[in-house]
Amino acid sequence: MKFIALHSRGGNYLVVASNVAWLRSAENGQTQIGIVGGQPLLVAGSMEEIAAQLMDGEVNAA
Repeated sequence: MKFIALHSRGGNYLVVASNVAWLRSAENGQTQIGIVGGQPLLVAGSMEEIAAQLMDGEVNAA
């Protein structure tokens, strides 16, 4: 299982990369992430930035 650290304005998430179903651009430079079997998450960053993190397997726990 590969966890990816994603940051949001309300807190941070560790997301299982294989559980991400979709990305959608949101307001103020944020992205909604659809999670299989769960509610979407709103995280900081563009769709391109988030997609790159998911594809690279980047774990930024800072």
